Amino acid sequence: MPTIKDVAARAGVSTATVSRVLNGEKVKEETEKKVLAAIEALGYRPNQIARSLKTQKTQTIGFVVPDFGPFFMQVAEVVEDILNGYGYSLVVCNSDENPDREKDRVRMLAEKKVDGLLVVPTSDTAQHLIEIQEEGTPIVLVDRMVKDMQIDCVLVDNVNGAYQAVEHLVTLGYRRIGLINGRLEVTTGEERYRGFLRVFEDYNLPVDESLIYTGDFSTESGYELMKELMSLPEPPPAVFVANYYMTIGAMMAINELGIKVPRDLALVGFDDMELTKLANPPLTAVVQPMQEMGEKAAALIYKRVSGDNSGFPQMYRLKPELVIRHSTSPVWKIKNLEVV
Repeated sequence: MPTIKDVAARAGVSTATVSRVLNGEKVKEETEKKVLAAIEALGYRPNQIARSLKTQKTQTIGFVVPDFGPFFMQVAEVVEDILNGYGYSLVVCNSDENPDREKDRVRMLAEKKVDGLLVVPTSDTAQHLIEIQEEGTPIVLVDRMVKDMQIDCVLVDNVNGAYQAVEHLVTLGYRRIGLINGRLEVTTGEERYRGFLRVFEDYNLPVDESLIYTGDFSTESGYELMKELMSLPEPPPAVFVANYYMTIGAMMAINELGIKVPRDLALVGFDDMELTKLANPPLTAVVQPMQEMGEKAAALIYKRVSGDNSGFPQMYRLKPELVIRHSTSPVWKIKNLEVV
């Protein structure tokens, strides 16, 4: 295996110069080119353990997500691509929407000396994150926030996203609108609930509390709650489902019950993945900017692990977009079509 001395000899520089290039320190452009050419020619790979002992950095970022589903994995893919360009590796762990498991994963990554942490919190409590941050590990929250903590965040405007979805149904003439929402102790659930209510307030419409159901963001809860809604003596003619997994479950229940969308039920979901696009009919959905979320999260955690604490705490609120498809087509438009 080639050593740093071999690289230095081939490039005609000192080992200290090679080390500076490897650590991203400033050297003459011509010198940097010689060193990089020597590294490539020799196939040199730095000893990461030795390098970590010297620099006190592992060049690793941890990312704790609530599940390994398509939404968070697409965000993680963006984050990883960007961090790789900075010479960092990404380690992704699953909390399974369990606050205790989240605490264990966060502590485990901190003990392994990751340089920084990205966390999608599973509740609104933050003591374990405060402790890790006070120990010197930078943390950036992604998608969700916690209460009573000064911390960097990359979020989506969930209130506005839910508002767009429900307002769309109201403008189509629907007044009795069902809601299948996630846990309110998670900020995405609480904010989407507020967006739902705000539409009724702004349009001076009564809220039917009997049509509001709270699940746990899972496919199973979406399935069960949609069946409950549709079994009411007077089921709602329109439903807003506030996350991807619950939307999949709701669609399963609709198919099982033989309900035709949008003829019998107008349906809007939150998140826009392949399965919702391939639904029959295609689903009207609130689209979250996953690419931008990953880009902002990667840039912010890299800024912090590089020692730049300017603007702390920094919060990004990204704008979602409502994409209108056939699941909310006005009935008069589809009365002569065969919609299943």
